[in-house]
Amino acid sequence: MVGQLQPVLILPENVMRQTGKAAQKSNIAAAIALAETVKTTLGPKGMDKMLVDSLGDIVITNDGVTILEEMEIEHPAAKMLVEVAKAQNEEVGDGTTTAVVIAGELLREAEQLLDQNIHPTVIARGYRIAKDKALDILDKMGKSVTLKDVDMLKKIAMTAMTGKNAEVARENLADLVVEAVSTVAEESEGKVVVDLDRIKLEKKEGASTSESELIKGIVLDKEKVHPAMPTKVKDAKIALIDAAFEVKGPETDAQIRITAPDQLQAFIEQEEKMIREMVEKIAATGANVVFCQKGIDDLAQHFLTKKGILAVRRVKKSDMEALARATGAKIVTSLDDLTEDDLGYAGLVEEKKITGDAMIFVRDCKDPKSVTILVRGGTEHVVEEVYRAVEDALGAVASALESGKVVPGGGATESEVAKELRKYGESVGGREQLAIMAFANGLEVIPKTLAENAGMDPIDTLVELRARHEKGEISAGVDVMNNEVTDMEKVGVIEPLKVKTQAIKSAAEAAEMILRIDDVIAAKKTSEDKGKGGDYFDNEFE
Repeated sequence: MVGQLQPVLILPENVMRQTGKAAQKSNIAAAIALAETVKTTLGPKGMDKMLVDSLGDIVITNDGVTILEEMEIEHPAAKMLVEVAKAQNEEVGDGTTTAVVIAGELLREAEQLLDQNIHPTVIARGYRIAKDKALDILDKMGKSVTLKDVDMLKKIAMTAMTGKNAEVARENLADLVVEAVSTVAEESEGKVVVDLDRIKLEKKEGASTSESELIKGIVLDKEKVHPAMPTKVKDAKIALIDAAFEVKGPETDAQIRITAPDQLQAFIEQEEKMIREMVEKIAATGANVVFCQKGIDDLAQHFLTKKGILAVRRVKKSDMEALARATGAKIVTSLDDLTEDDLGYAGLVEEKKITGDAMIFVRDCKDPKSVTILVRGGTEHVVEEVYRAVEDALGAVASALESGKVVPGGGATESEVAKELRKYGESVGGREQLAIMAFANGLEVIPKTLAENAGMDPIDTLVELRARHEKGEISAGVDVMNNEVTDMEKVGVIEPLKVKTQAIKSAAEAAEMILRIDDVIAAKKTSEDKGKGGDYFDNEFE
């Protein structure tokens, strides 16, 4: 036909493209499917996931970020939710599941608004207004916490660990976590600063979780270099050396010509003399324990043993720095510069066998700025999960001290914020009001999921929660242990304010970003790649 327009092709044939509502639906479906995956792990009564990789290695966990990192996720929108979990984990160390579940629910609510022909930009703007208001409400709700509130800090640690296979010994572990954080915490300009790199976590299976301990010093997964060296050194004077205990070869190419046997003998004796002098220098300072970042020659080992010095070689740089902070020693790069002032102190340095492996314990340091928590568990999988629980608890306690505020857990905070947002939404005109109401509904997914995972009726629980909050009971939340709505502060379920603010912030921003995408262009997979994880455009999320 004359005048018929030819279709204009701007993309090659092997590229697939989705636009408009189809793209939004696909992205929202993937994000919701991912949120549904981790939803069942939320709370103390949450279930665990068993993750099996291509080699058959197993991870059993209910830690949100671990599940999402271990899964092979293909869909680009779902990957954005993984970023939410990672950001939450890096920033706070706890609340990863909460952040992902809220993001998924905000998108589910947004989908209903899209079906009512409300423009995605309007929803995104409403969500942004709701997020800013929610952060204001949270800040007013927060109660202050300091290093002196030991009981409060223990409750925070226990809340973070609940539901992560560490319940049996959670009181003991909470004590260790709070003591560790208090030891390394520093106050500057009225604020508490906690550097979690100063708390080293070591894990060893073969004992019950209750046998985990805090060492006011450092534990090294190393052994002494010579069997004849002392196994225990009390009142240890510690030298930290970043230099090799051996005679260095010349840096440029050089030859040493020996023409007679006595010259060879003299050469060997000279080498021996140099190594002996190195050891003499160390002994002269009064050091009886040496940690070396580099190697220790066999001959040096012999001389050190003769002097009764315990030596450990090839210690990692990070461990050397931790030892320096714990013992007060200075890391010396040249033996000629080593003086008595450079030595650190520890009440006891000993080598102990734990589950068949030798470990070096540096204990009883005077004012340690680095400490170690040795996490124990019956089997490898148990100790891994307890390790993750302790990591979460450390993050929670540290962020509570840094932000200086705490809020009630058990869905109480989300319920209160939702209630206040609904009140606020009524004063906002236009279609944004619908988005603000949807945001409030989205936040209530947390108490609803907690109730679901505990086998309670989610609707009844939500109705009771709303009624209690309307009466002004700010701390009313879901007590999953007793299957009832109660005051969370009284039962000791407390969380850092930062966990909530970061979760709402990152969930809202991820939801906004996904909503604003109306066009997805992806190269089609080659026939070889097919079957490796589904197509981007499958609504089914694998």
